Amino acid sequence: MYTIYHNPKCGKSRQALALLQQHNINPEIVLYLENKLTKSELKKIAKLLNKKPIQFTRAKEPEFKLAKLTNKSSDEEILDAMVTYPKLIERPIVVKDGKQARLGRPVENILEII
Repeated sequence: MYTIYHNPKCGKSRQALALLQQHNINPEIVLYLENKLTKSELKKIAKLLNKKPIQFTRAKEPEFKLAKLTNKSSDEEILDAMVTYPKLIERPIVVKDGKQARLGRPVENILEII
């Protein structure tokens, strides 16, 4: 079972979904901008990615400054901001069986879990 945290307006996210479909994988599609993730879900994703929250945060988004974040903000502050401003979550993220995850930047990273 695969899940993709997807933004259909994002080219990389569309490419990742197409890559999965080319491998006959029809993932569960989570439109995280519409259905906000919880802090608990984000913590699990961070663990699966083996990344700190800042490492999958879109720091160039205006919401980063709006949330008063810096590269030295705590994990908790960043996670709270991601919940409030889901646009800060880097995409796409693909999770396999709830046990492995890859950030699709570059999209080829996803091949590691296919």
